[in-house]
Amino acid sequence: MNIIPGAVWGLIPARGGSKSIPLKNLTPFVGRPLIDFQILAARSSGIFGRLLCSTDHQAITARCETLGVEVHPRPGHLGADDTPVMDVIADLLEDIHEREGAVAECIALLQPTSPFLLTEHIRWSVNALLADAGAGSAQTVVPCPHNHHAVNQRVIEDGVVDFRFAEQRAAAFNKQKKEKHYLFGNFLVFRAEAALAQKTPFANPSIPIEIPFAHGFDLDAPDDVKLGQALLAAGLVELTNS
Repeated sequence: MNIIPGAVWGLIPARGGSKSIPLKNLTPFVGRPLIDFQILAARSSGIFGRLLCSTDHQAITARCETLGVEVHPRPGHLGADDTPVMDVIADLLEDIHEREGAVAECIALLQPTSPFLLTEHIRWSVNALLADAGAGSAQTVVPCPHNHHAVNQRVIEDGVVDFRFAEQRAAAFNKQKKEKHYLFGNFLVFRAEAALAQKTPFANPSIPIEIPFAHGFDLDAPDDVKLGQALLAAGLVELTNS
């Protein structure tokens, strides 16, 4: 695959078939469609030579075009609930490569359900990846809360609840004894060739960029709209609004 060295493109994967919230990517959030905040942060960062949206829905297409985002029509078979995002990425890269002869060295995944992405999250991550030729990706991460830690997780089998990792939980029964874990934050950027070769956008080795916990918020269910608004009202997060 021909690569444009140093080029960085942004990719917004935004299908129309969400079941948790119908047409979730356009759901109103503090006065704007949810997808707007990724677009605003991407534009404000000044990082991307090209900003694209892969979608299968006309309303999402119309919103992206209104905001000056290039739309790549997504094939119907890539719009299911269980479609791996890597399949969407590969479809877009292979199609553009076939039509234009080359793709950017780095592709950023801009998830519409992460409204608290800030321009500095983008810049920190992209600059870290470009500075390390041996890295496959860079991603924002947030500290995992004590009660969400892997060894604190439970399973229910035959009506009985038990620790999923009982032996590890016995050895690490309090916060001080637990190995520090992290959750995915709100942004991922990867080298196109590494992602295609490894069949994952979280291509290894991956550089961690730690951000505040609240900025890792993901709006996935109806109550998350209220939760996101509460985080804003409490001053725990901020939005890119211009």
